[in-house]
Amino acid sequence: MIATLVPLFDNEMRVKAYTILAQRKNFFIDSGLIGLGALDGAQYVAGFDIVDALGIESLSADAEIFVELSNISIFTDLDEQCHAPHERLVLLVDDSVEATDIYVKRLTELKELGYKLAIQKLQIKQFEPYRQILSLMDYILLNHSKIVIDKAKIYFSKVYPKIKLCAVSVNSQEDYDELTKSGGYSLYEGKFFRVPVDKSETVVAPLKVNYIHLLNIVNEPDFDLTDAAEVIGRDTALILSVLEIANRLTPNAQISSVQHAVAMLGQKELKRWINTAVTKELCADRPNEITRLSLIRAKFAENMAPYFDIAQLSQELFLMGLFSAIDIMLDKPMEEALGMVQVSDHIRDALLYKKGVLYPLLYFMQQYENAAWTEVFRILVVDNTDMDDIYHCYLDALTWYRDLFA
Repeated sequence: MIATLVPLFDNEMRVKAYTILAQRKNFFIDSGLIGLGALDGAQYVAGFDIVDALGIESLSADAEIFVELSNISIFTDLDEQCHAPHERLVLLVDDSVEATDIYVKRLTELKELGYKLAIQKLQIKQFEPYRQILSLMDYILLNHSKIVIDKAKIYFSKVYPKIKLCAVSVNSQEDYDELTKSGGYSLYEGKFFRVPVDKSETVVAPLKVNYIHLLNIVNEPDFDLTDAAEVIGRDTALILSVLEIANRLTPNAQISSVQHAVAMLGQKELKRWINTAVTKELCADRPNEITRLSLIRAKFAENMAPYFDIAQLSQELFLMGLFSAIDIMLDKPMEEALGMVQVSDHIRDALLYKKGVLYPLLYFMQQYENAAWTEVFRILVVDNTDMDDIYHCYLDALTWYRDLFA
């Protein structure tokens, strides 16, 4: 199985929900899934696996979780597959769930059990035939480019006043800004929050310059712990964080100063902590999802190193993932942002020029993140890699991120 989490934002760029997009089989390999074979395991809800593996609180403390159901899995005993609270789950169906009595009855049952419901991929001409089903829905996902929102607001407020509209495929900041200004939508999904920065006149804040200086110190081949301690000592948030992590890792050491904490952690552990802690601080004025995205990319890339035959470059892969959104963190074009931090030629080639030994893994990770499953499956087949191994790399990255801020 493979799966990824896609965030849904509100009007203030806060994550209010995640959609789990999952595939349980590689159709390039499992040719038996073509035709009648496609029904094998169709009652299994792939998205529930990640909910139960991590726990819904670990996925998000308060966001709802959208989970896709098929026109077959909708009839299974969902409680046997997932033990999360019903009110935190939104069951997402599409037009393969037909507007017939048997589906209306089943959706009504699920609603009465406390689940929330959502529907996607409906065309405008289907709104009337789906009247009974739409009346049960809490959300409808709409392709904003194919909907006139002013008309949609009037239609849904009159006919289905309780349903919330979600704009999907919002792939530019301009689109997001325009849609939030127009009103009508409650949630927004798309690439808009992580679009690369093309140009900017922004001056990097002095505090961020301090963080970048610290990154450059610890990413030297053999850095001086005293130099790192001096820079950490200039920032209250970093002082508290380094003392906390040092006391957690060495509970009997009675650490009381930055210098002592740095010495106890040592180069390797200090470097790992600084790269993650500083990333969080660099993202402080950005959507929280940028922090999460960068850190999960870092760990996911590191985890996949052996499967791309570059295990010896795992540390560089961690930094590549971490800095993959450095342009957004600093509000600078990637070339300018990378010029402010010390990275290897391997990392620069991958992030800036889309070439080199690290780039195939970066490309794969981007396709995985976008749930471009056909391309993901093609690469797995070409590289003779088991999809379950990659899924566990991703699951481990989510677990690591959860524990990082526990």
